[in-house]
Parts: sequence; C-alpha cells; structure tokens
Amino acid sequence: MKYFLLTLGLAFTLLNFTACDKKAVSTQPSEVHWDRDMCSRCAMVVSDRDNTTQVINPLNGKVYMFDDIGCMVLWFDEGHIKWADKAVIWITDANSGKWINARKAFYDTENITPMAYGFSAHKSKDEIKKGQEIIDFNEVVKRVRAIGR
Repeated sequence: MKYFLLTLGLAFTLLNFTACDKKAVSTQPSEVHWDRDMCSRCAMVVSDRDNTTQVINPLNGKVYMFDDIGCMVLWFDEGHIKWADKAVIWITDANSGKWINARKAFYDTENITPMAYGFSAHKSKDEIKKGQEIIDFNEVVKRVRAIGR
C-alpha cells in the first residue's frame, strides 16, 4: 500500500510539471496563403504582397491577417481588443516584400493600397522617394481613425 501511494503521488507530481510546461508562443510572422487567407476585418482575400499586415496576439499566438493596415487599425477599434498595445504587428516592406515591425516602420502616404488608405511601410526613411511625406506608425493610426469607414 505504501508503494502504491508513493507511485500515485509521483504520478500526480509528474502530471503537474507537464501541465505547467507551456509551449512558447511564437511572435514571428506566419506564412501567408496568398489569394486564400482573408482579411480579419473586411473578409477580402489577402493578395497584395506590398501592403499585407499581420497581428499576433502575444497571449496565445493567434494570428490575424489584414489586406491593408487601415483594416487592422479599425479592427482593433471596432473589436475593443484589450491586448492591442501588446500586439506584435508585422507588415510587408513595400520595396522588398519582407516582414518588418509595423510599429518601427516608416510610412509614405500616397500609394494605391487594397482598401485605399494609401499607407505603405518601409524599413528605412531612405527607401521612400524624395519629396514624399514620411510618417510613423502612430500617425498612421491617427489618420486611419480620422478617415474611418
């Protein structure tokens, strides 16, 4: 009986350790299934490789795709997303198509984008044509909110 109780106690201890061993949440960009994934806000198919945005919930790793950064901003607002300030946001660089941190990117304002917000992201200011207005992420958010839709 003593050995049975000892074995049972050991089994419960091991179960507790494995239950607490949570898998790390990835905050790296996910693969996009071009022309199949849909925008989380407007349900349009994501196909523009120069203006796609993805948001990762850092609490559970769930990924949300957007066809335009404007849709992302309004999705946060309309959904009253509590983790918005902690969200990991990736956007494709308009020149290279590679994923860059949307919060650190530089934006120009005169582009043709899927939902006509007009903001395209760049890794550095040097990538933006001379004479074009350059704004940061916070200004993009402010202007999208002013436009609405």
